[in-house]
Parts: sequence; structure tokens; C-alpha cells
Amino acid sequence: MKKSRILTASLAAVSLLTVSACVTDPNTGEKKISRTVLGSVGGAAVGGLLGGVIGGKTGRIIGAVGGAAAAGYVGYKMDQQIKELKEQTAGSGVDVTEVDGGEAILVNLPDGVTFATGSYEINSTFRATLDTVAASMVQYPSSLVDVYGYTDSTGADDFNQRLSEQRAQAVASYLIGRGVASSRLRWQGFGENPQYFKGDNSTEYGRSLNRRVEIKIIPFDQQDVQEAQQQGN
Repeated sequence: MKKSRILTASLAAVSLLTVSACVTDPNTGEKKISRTVLGSVGGAAVGGLLGGVIGGKTGRIIGAVGGAAAAGYVGYKMDQQIKELKEQTAGSGVDVTEVDGGEAILVNLPDGVTFATGSYEINSTFRATLDTVAASMVQYPSSLVDVYGYTDSTGADDFNQRLSEQRAQAVASYLIGRGVASSRLRWQGFGENPQYFKGDNSTEYGRSLNRRVEIKIIPFDQQDVQEAQQQGN
């Protein structure tokens, strides 16, 4: 795997409201158990969701949240954020899905709409959509945000690696410019690493799936904060 430059940052202090054990999923209207409650009785499952973040969770949490309460985000509010993001980006080509067993949000930015071919400058026509994504992150602050860049296998390896990094950094910088705290953000480029291909590089459609930038929104709760503090002692 190629080495990638990583933007280093730590996590900002935040405070959130507590939710009840049973919540209504705004996407389906169904009643279900809050992920916050599940986290309190099964810490391994919820605590594990931060294992895939760039740089690991401990270094990005410890010392940054102080005594702030972080309970309640992983549950109703995460579901609400997904619902709002899907509605607000409808028709833009952006794909919003749950990942990591439903404990994180992945926002997939379409290549041809977000950037021109071979460029890392965000298209002016896409900025309003990215503004909406940034506003959602500001509204729901208790999360880490990772930005990943990928390319297809066309062209030189070095060029693709550099382009993936530049595009990921461009999106991260744009989000910061729209009010998302830089302490929440990190970015990484993966170039044309086959491990992350979503399509067949022998077809144009497959290559278009592989050329993308993804924003991963990773909520954290009070238990994650406590675990990070314990690991740091």
C-alpha cells in the first residue's frame, strides 16, 4: 500500500443532549432501541466504531473533551442527520449511507460532479451541495470527520496518489472554510489502491465508481470519551 500524507488534528470539546432508551427512527417511523443505550450495555460494539478512523481514536479524543457530556448522539440524532443529508443532497449525485454496522455515516461525492477530470479544484456548481454537508456537520458536532480520496487505475501511479491526496485535502479544507472545526478533520489519499475499488476498471462506469471522495462521519458518545481517557492514563 502506498504511503499517504495525513492531516493531523485532535478532537474538539462538545456537549450533547441525552436521549431515552426507545427512539423513533425518522427514516422509517419505527420504534427502536437507542444506540446510546446499546452502547451502555455493550460497550465493545459501540466503542469499536472508532477503530477505523485515521490515526486511531485515543489520540484524537484524549484531553480535548474535558468533562463534557457526549451521550445521546449515537442514536436518534445520527438517524436524523442521515435523513436530513439524504433529503438535502437529493438529485446531486451524492450518496449517503450507514457504514460500520450502522454506527457511522458515509457521504460519497461523485467524481464527475465534484471535480473536473484530473483536477482537485472543487467545481463551482457543486459548492452549494458541499455547503449543505458542511452545515450538517456544524449542526451535529459530536463526531470525527475523515475525508478519503480515491482514483481509478488510469494513468501513472504517482499522479493518481498525489491527485487523491489533493482532492481529499481540498474537500477537508472546504469544510473547514464553511465552519467545521479543523480539530475534527483528517484526510488521506489512497490513489489507485485495488483494495478500495468499487467498480471494474476495464469499464468507464466501473472507473467512475473508483474515482471518488468519501466523507466518513464517525459519531462518538460518553463511553468513547471515557475509554480514550482511560487508555491515556
